[in-house]
Amino acid sequence: MTSFRDKVIEIVRNIPRGKVLTYSEVADMAGNLKAARVVGNIMSKNTNKDIPCHRVIKSDMKVGSYNGILGKSKLDILKEEKVLFDNQGKVIRLS
Repeated sequence: MTSFRDKVIEIVRNIPRGKVLTYSEVADMAGNLKAARVVGNIMSKNTNKDIPCHRVIKSDMKVGSYNGILGKSKLDILKEEKVLFDNQGKVIRLS
């Protein structure tokens, strides 16, 4: 059986460049809608640069914290990936 952590890692690994998911969305996709904080904890401990943990954001569409594994700020990385932001620093999702 696949662990919740393994499911989270696989979901995050597959977030395309320029896209984001919220911690809650990842938790729901992994099978436990109420585990958004667990997702955040898993992401904070990520040391694998192939897991784009910077693409997981808060439900209010703010970027939130980041472990800095790629050496840049989460905001800078997402901007480089062409993620759009409003003037309050919140992600703008386009359908």
